[in-house]
Amino acid sequence: MRIHVSNISNTAIINIEQGDGIKAQLGNLSSEQWAWVLSIFYYPYMMLEPLATLALKRFGPRQWMARIMITWGFVSMCQAAAQNYSGILACRFFLGAAEAGFYPGVLYHLSFWFPTDRLKFRIAFFYACGMFSGTISGLLAYAISFMNGAGGLAGWRWVFILEGLPAIFMGIYTYFFLPNYLTMQNQDPETAAFLSAPEKAAILADVPPTAPTMSSKTFDTSQFQAMLRSPTLIPFLIIWITHGIGGFGITFILPTVIYDLGMTDTAVAQLMTMPAYATVFGILLTTAWLTQRGVLSPWVVGLGLEGVQILCYVLLITVKNVVVKYVLVCVATAATSSFFPIIWPERIRATSGSTNAGLAIGLTNAVAQLMGIVGPQVYQTRFGPSYRVSYSVSIGLLTTTVAAICVTWFLVNRDDQRRGRLAGCEQGSTDAGQQ
Repeated sequence: MRIHVSNISNTAIINIEQGDGIKAQLGNLSSEQWAWVLSIFYYPYMMLEPLATLALKRFGPRQWMARIMITWGFVSMCQAAAQNYSGILACRFFLGAAEAGFYPGVLYHLSFWFPTDRLKFRIAFFYACGMFSGTISGLLAYAISFMNGAGGLAGWRWVFILEGLPAIFMGIYTYFFLPNYLTMQNQDPETAAFLSAPEKAAILADVPPTAPTMSSKTFDTSQFQAMLRSPTLIPFLIIWITHGIGGFGITFILPTVIYDLGMTDTAVAQLMTMPAYATVFGILLTTAWLTQRGVLSPWVVGLGLEGVQILCYVLLITVKNVVVKYVLVCVATAATSSFFPIIWPERIRATSGSTNAGLAIGLTNAVAQLMGIVGPQVYQTRFGPSYRVSYSVSIGLLTTTVAAICVTWFLVNRDDQRRGRLAGCEQGSTDAGQQ
């Protein structure tokens, strides 16, 4: 998925020296038009996200995930056929609709299988693999740039064709091999068929009672109301919105930002995006392992990552050396991409029940898609090559994220203490009844 999200950024500068760039071939797109090409993907993605997450439970992970992957592969390849501004906008819109529900669906699916204290490393590893695909995307874009003119097609068209095919093949594989929900009933022999009954029982016993279950209703009104009443709902949404726009904004035009530094040509600029995404892999796996072991609090890690980004953007405004700027861009990108998977387990832990978890995960991830709607507008190429305006906006938004993290941390801890007292009272009542 990450390749399909980021490859549009790679195509922005591919083969522009030869006059075969995507902006030129689609009608000499302006800075504002290109920002809309990037942004329109996120409108259907954001609107369909919560319901698409619940649809995973209704139709089953195997069928729903396969549908998502196969349709986004086909639509992604259709981008290669775009001939004008309207055509690429239509393709990007339907691509967003096709991909809606994938990432929160994976998190939702995992919450059926594992307690939240064991989700930290799993979510981080899943997300790290997605971010590492940014490394692959840059390398592929570099290689495909040399296919410019092959078969009478520009290099950017080959990017969409060649990177769309694997999603279709993996969608077919997913349909046949992805395990569905864990259940003790054997009416569906395909459901976790690789586990024996005792193994299923052991896993079910390990999942807390507040976790989503297959037997629960797909939509429970009381759980929906409980989600709306939760004091952590708004603070979590603020975190996802402000970090999404302020942190991820630069990632939508990362190859362009690096190219604008004036250090190299467009082909090598694609390769120079690789260190940022490779660094994410190391940061995520290290911090997730430390948080799962209890060495570090995810909230402390989150605050540290936000602090690093703010410092990088302050320095990017003030320093002049292009090599230093390149390093700062890579560090800021790595830090921003490492944040969400560290905090996601805390977001899931604050939910209770299938509907609550599904809608909370879907809604939280949906509002984060404002990063794709507003982010490209903040990081328009007309603000380059210095991007001082863009960096200043990011500093303000990330500062708000820091404040929201502190508030949310307090509210989650307060809720943990309340649950602990209730559990203690229930245990005391049970012990008294046994006596």
